[in-house]
Amino acid sequence: MKAADVRALSADQLNEELAKLKKEQFNLRFQKATGQLEKTSRVNEVRKDIARVKTIARQKAAEAKA
Repeated sequence: MKAADVRALSADQLNEELAKLKKEQFNLRFQKATGQLEKTSRVNEVRKDIARVKTIARQKAAEAKA
């Protein structure tokens, strides 16, 4: 997910996206533990997407206060 795509989302949509990504991260960790994970690079992609969503959500919250 690109930063420009994330910036276009509203605060509610960011929260939904964050929840979806955290659920996917949990599932990927579970697959890794059971030896079923095929695309190991997806773990890092999801982790970075979570960080991107959190960063942009924090920026939007700071802009709303200012």
